[in-house]
Amino acid sequence: MNRTEFIVVTAIILFVAFLLGWFSCWLVLRLTRVTQSEMGELDKMAQSLHEAEESRDEAITYLQQREAELTNQLSQTEAELRAAMDGLRAARAEAEELHGYIERQNATG
Repeated sequence: MNRTEFIVVTAIILFVAFLLGWFSCWLVLRLTRVTQSEMGELDKMAQSLHEAEESRDEAITYLQQREAELTNQLSQTEAELRAAMDGLRAARAEAEELHGYIERQNATG
């Protein structure tokens, strides 16, 4: 192979490499290009996502408030139950005492 043939072969190889690079660049741009309709769709999706996140945050806030209310109601109900049980215990003790008093009065009289 003489010098001229070597230069021609090298030029052809470089040209083919250039064409392959250009074609691959064109192909990548063609496949990844975003059209206006796709941008509109992406904007709609982003807006929907934002609204869904806001709804989720509102739901979480509502659930936290509701949980706090229910915990407060439960605490109040438990306190009322304890008070009622104490009152019932006292009433039973008083009833027992009165029953004993009546039996002693009947026994002596």
